[in-house]
Amino acid sequence: MTDIHNLIAAAEKELTESGVFARIDETAFKNQKKVLDAFQRHKISDTHFNYATGYGYNDKGRDALDLVWADVFESEAAFVRSNIMSGTHAITIGLFGLLRPGDIMLSVTGRPYDTLTGTIGLKEPKKLKNRIGGGNIGSLMDFGVEYRQIELRDNQLDLPTIAESMSHYEDSDRIKVIFVQKSKGYQDRATLSGHEIGELVQLVKWIRPDIYVAVDNCYGEFVEEREPGFYGADMIIGSLIKNPGGGIAECGGYIAGTKEAVELAAHRYSSPLVGTEIGASLGATRNMFKGLFFAPHVVAQSLKTACLAAYIYNDLGFEVNPAYDELRFDIIQTIKFGDEQKLVKFIQGIQAGSAIDSHALPEPDDMPGYDSKVIMASGSFTQGSSIEISADAPLKPPYIAFMQGGLTYESGKLCLMRALETEIKI
Repeated sequence: MTDIHNLIAAAEKELTESGVFARIDETAFKNQKKVLDAFQRHKISDTHFNYATGYGYNDKGRDALDLVWADVFESEAAFVRSNIMSGTHAITIGLFGLLRPGDIMLSVTGRPYDTLTGTIGLKEPKKLKNRIGGGNIGSLMDFGVEYRQIELRDNQLDLPTIAESMSHYEDSDRIKVIFVQKSKGYQDRATLSGHEIGELVQLVKWIRPDIYVAVDNCYGEFVEEREPGFYGADMIIGSLIKNPGGGIAECGGYIAGTKEAVELAAHRYSSPLVGTEIGASLGATRNMFKGLFFAPHVVAQSLKTACLAAYIYNDLGFEVNPAYDELRFDIIQTIKFGDEQKLVKFIQGIQAGSAIDSHALPEPDDMPGYDSKVIMASGSFTQGSSIEISADAPLKPPYIAFMQGGLTYESGKLCLMRALETEIKI
């Protein structure tokens, strides 16, 4: 244990003296001010926490939260709902809102996160493979939407190829949505910065102003001072059990962006011509407001935990991404173990150091939407919450762990100490 304490002390000394922790705190302060300003601008009061039922006409809390969210995410409009079940569900709503039969969806960050392959139609659920009619489950491809993708080049958006695809082919006019996954997901790549997304938006709008740029913003909220809405993205999508829920929102998702794009998504969310006019909040607004208020600070705690992990595991000889002193654009920290047993022990160590279900022992298993067995540690107050300390990994070479979260830096540090005890004999 003494060696572990010394290892952590050395890491904290470097993270403090190099200004890494100070940089995170500065960003958190600016984002906290942005959130506080929005609360004050829209005169949020306890009346916005009232319990609305039925159709939810004139649900003041719901409508005020939408306005605050749009301001914070630097967008023209937004809607936030507790019955959006996940980030994938929110993205599905957004894409179906924007795309029509015959349109082309172009992903410019390669193949999207595994759970989105069903929405697009790239993967057929195993349980439907032998059913008459195949995988006709209502994916975008089932509705006549064509999917294409462009890979990153040297960990960056391939802007020349993207430009060519929008203007130099016979069917370029059918491209309707440029899809961007900001975070790395289960890929061993860099996360995109807001500035890089801004360069993409500028290029797209210069060539084809009618194309929507939709950004999967999961894991990226409040990591930078600016959100993709500031850079002109038409649609920004995310989950409340990740960054913007602050560990307090118990479920939900959001869609923000231009008025046109958000309205199209709203008609898909409920029904045409109804949009966001109905949908009772059922008392969920209190935790969504409170979670948003805490989010900048909680994200900062998560980032400090990630930097600590990056320093320590790099010092122990493992490849990490990003490095402890690199600029960060999401909360995910990867550690490449190169060995199945070491990976599994790390994940089990994170579980053992968690507040909830610390006694549980994660084992690799099949999970819906993934193409390999997955092992996951998530000792969370809210099931599946990624802003709480968690780690997961597909069980395949090169055996990379994807760690994220930490409601407090102190608990994140203690969790890493347990992982070090479990996974490495020091």
